[in-house]
Amino acid sequence: METNELYPIFLKLHNLNVLIVGGGNVGLEKLSFMLKSSPKANVEVVATEFIADLVDLAKQHSSVTLTKSKYKKQFLKKRHLVIACTDKLKVNEKIFKQARKRYLICNIADTPDFCDYYLGGIVTKGNVKIAISTNGKSPTTAKRLREFFEEVIPENINQMVQNLNDYRKTLKGNFEDKVNKMNEITSVLKNKE
Repeated sequence: METNELYPIFLKLHNLNVLIVGGGNVGLEKLSFMLKSSPKANVEVVATEFIADLVDLAKQHSSVTLTKSKYKKQFLKKRHLVIACTDKLKVNEKIFKQARKRYLICNIADTPDFCDYYLGGIVTKGNVKIAISTNGKSPTTAKRLREFFEEVIPENINQMVQNLNDYRKTLKGNFEDKVNKMNEITSVLKNKE
């Protein structure tokens, strides 16, 4: 049976430098997705042309820069994360290979063989964030699961998180004692009585 072996991480995109190459609908989708989760993400979008909606979105985020230019490998300098979504497969492939040489993680839109990571479904309720991956197999399934979790997770979950954080700060003892206390208190979340 095939399993998902991806390792999920949550990146602080306001501390990293992201490059998106492509100014069309897919570029807009990638930028929108990123800014929904990380509104202060440091992003430079490079393209020969930008659709109006992408320009409008960039204007709403001071941390986003639009650069009207053909892609050049110099754009990879001082980057941490790269997304290529031009409508030219050869350009996307070139970006992937050049990013690889620089040990940059790269995502080539709709080309799983040229992806070091996937952009999955994300549910955010205050401080609670859940990432959903289908291993690149079915974005529609990830979307449906996201919609399900958005419905069933209560809006006040953030208050619970804050209350537990406040309580955690009052705990004394060693690490194991603290873990045991937190496990005891949160066991009601899994026990349906």
